[in-house]
Formats: sequence, C-alpha cells, structure tokens
Amino acid sequence: MSTNQRELKSTIIEKMGLEAVPVASRKTPWYRYMIIQIAISANAGNFLIPALAVMEGGLSFLAAIIATTIGAVLGFIFVSLLSYPGSIHGIPAQYAIRTMLGVKGARFLSSPIRSLTSLYWFSVQTIGGTYVLQQLILRLTGTEYPFLMFSIPISIVMVILAIIGFEAVKKATSYFLPLLLVGEGTMLYIYFTTNETNRSLLELAPESGHGSFTMMAFFSSLAFVQYVSGVSASADMTRYAKTPNQGALGLFLGNSFGFLLTAILGSGSAYLFNDVNPYVSSTAVTSSPWMITIITLTAMVSMLSINMSNAYTGGYSLLNTFSRLSRVQSAVIFGVLGVVLSATPTLVNQAEQFISALGGLIIPISAVIVVDYLWVKRASIPTSALLSLQETGSVYRLPFISVLIGTAIYFVIPESYSPGFLTFVIVGIVYGVLAAFNHSKLTSS
Repeated sequence: MSTNQRELKSTIIEKMGLEAVPVASRKTPWYRYMIIQIAISANAGNFLIPALAVMEGGLSFLAAIIATTIGAVLGFIFVSLLSYPGSIHGIPAQYAIRTMLGVKGARFLSSPIRSLTSLYWFSVQTIGGTYVLQQLILRLTGTEYPFLMFSIPISIVMVILAIIGFEAVKKATSYFLPLLLVGEGTMLYIYFTTNETNRSLLELAPESGHGSFTMMAFFSSLAFVQYVSGVSASADMTRYAKTPNQGALGLFLGNSFGFLLTAILGSGSAYLFNDVNPYVSSTAVTSSPWMITIITLTAMVSMLSINMSNAYTGGYSLLNTFSRLSRVQSAVIFGVLGVVLSATPTLVNQAEQFISALGGLIIPISAVIVVDYLWVKRASIPTSALLSLQETGSVYRLPFISVLIGTAIYFVIPESYSPGFLTFVIVGIVYGVLAAFNHSKLTSS
C-alpha cells in the first residue's frame, strides 16, 4: 500500500477515541445535525408510542400527535443541552459522564447500560427492517427467502458505516433524507386518499372520549421518558460541531421536526388501520408496485439511519468501559455482537423484559446527569473535573445513592402512573437537594 493510500485510509476511518477532537476538526454546521436527526426519526421503534396513544389510550389522531410531541420535545431540550460537553470539550458523552458519576460510576454503571440498550435496539431495528424487506419480496415474487439471507448482510453494512465513523453517518443520512421524505409523503398520500375505515384523520372519534387530559398526560410522559435517555449519548455526535450552539440547535430542530413527522405517521396508521407500523399498514392498502417499493426502501433507509447512530454511540459506551481498546476495536466488537443478535430474532424478543428492567437504572441515571450538569455544574464542567477523567477514580456517593433511590421508586410505582416520568422528576429533585445540602455543608465547614 502506498503512502498516499495509507493516508487516505486513515482519513476515511475515524480514529478519535476518548481524547478530545481537535478544534480544527470541529466544522459540522447545525443543518447537518438537523439532517442526521430527521433521518433517524421515522423508524419502527419511534412509531410505537404515538400509535399506542390512539390504540390503547383512546386518543384521537390530533390529540395523540399533540400529547406525544409535547413530551418528546421536552426530552429533546435536555438532550440538546447535554450535547454541550461534546461540542465544548470535544469528548464523547460517556467520558464526560465520568465527571458526574465518577470514573468507575461511568465505566461500570452507565456505560454498560448504554451499550446494552444500543445493542438491543440495533438488533430490534434490524430484525424489524428485515421482516419488512422479506414481506416485500414475497409480495412481488411469491417466494419467501430465508431471514438470515437479509438480516446478516444488512447488519454488516450498518456496522461498517458506524466503524468508518461520524463522517460516514453524516454523509449517508444526507443522501438518505430525500428518499425518506418522499417515502413519508407517499405514506401520507395513501392515508388521505385510501381510507377503508371511512374516518377522517382530522375527526375526533366519539369513542375516544375526545382525548382525555389524563391519557394525553400519560402518553406525553411516555414520550418524554423514551427520548430523555438520549442525554447519555448526544455529546458523541456534537464533538464535531462548528460551535456548541450550532450542535445543540441542530439536534433540537432535527429531533423535534423528525418526531412530528413520526407522530403523524404513527398516529395515522393506528387511527385508520389499527396498526402500529405505518410501513406495514400503508403497503397493505395499495396495489401500486411503485408505492410499495418506495415505502419499503424508506423503511430500509430509516433502519440504516437509526442503526448507524445506535452502533456509533454504542461503540463509544463500550470504549468508555474498556478504555484500552481503540475506537475502531470497540466498534468492531459492538458490531459483531449486533450481527449475532440480529441473526437470532427469538433471543432479541425474549430480551424485551430485560431491557425494560434496565429502565430502572436508565431513567435515574438520566435524571442525575441532567441535574448534575445543568444545576450543580451550571452547564460548565470545571477544569479540575476534566483533569481527573483518566484517574482510577471511584463512584461518586451522592449520584450513586440517588440512582439507587430512583431504581427502588421505579419498580414500586404502578405502570399505569408512568413510573419512568415520576422517577425522573423525583430523582432530579432528590439529587438536587442532596447536592445543594452537601455544597452548603462544605462551604460552612
């Protein structure tokens, strides 16, 4: 290999690990981040809560959109604000969290949980996308091909893009966005022109109770909980932001607009066809090969987009735990695990209860991270804390106690009361009070 070829290869594959991204490499403008977030929004996992707001909560089409969008946008505010450690200091999210939970607290508590969560959703999205592709080919050809024939190559492609790094994610999502918008527009066209239920999307269904405030609040809180957990990963992306404000603005606008489209599609699919997946419901009511193909390609592209993000951030979480690895090595390990799980759909389906149980740690940790950075640290990581990032360290006592309290609360509150949202609020208050009391005690002593 020539010197020029080696240099080209080194520039193609991102090598930055836990160390700070050089200021000269921070050139990504806000609209690039907006494109990335819009591209990863419309996927099977994100359709679920807006669809269930209609199907299980009895909300109307409009009430479901309003409720879930409010909750999601509130979560996106925190996600955007917690992107600043990445854009200001150039370090990944889980590395910055060492200053909030302690080095061991971040390495052996928050990072493994984040890695497992990203790995699970990577597998779920791959399996869901594979089923959609499998059904399309069955419809078009009448032949059902083996599941593994699609799932393994698809997951390998996503892993390779994640291994290449942020530039691959940025460029791929930019290329994907036009097709995604065309596909989403096609689904909306079908919803407004092919209505077998004789119900208008703009009609408030009498049987839904016109969207009770209690149900709206409940599903709003579910949407908030689903997205606020992104505070533990958002800094991974904004390390390359042109300015901190551009990184945060791009994430917020992209997430918010992307979710609005997602909520419209998910609620519409549930309201008209009682189906949680717009890709499935829209293709089922049209016989146009062109529309079916466009929608299926959109499903594939949305899966690729979200899973590139899952693999990219999941690799950094793994790297924070096993700091002796390189970024590429951690991404490869994450990718191998993702490919294996994507080839075994029954294993992933059985893991749902396990991931749900992880919520008992994910939500309290997210609350502590938000309060610590925005309230305790006043949105600024002290130099002394940054200097201690590579020390052996320990688990910080107050955050750890707050997380344990939150975990206990999470499993005590009945599911009908949205334990995730209540736990987030309670833990945030408890940790804020404990931190303030500890600060005043140190000041007076």
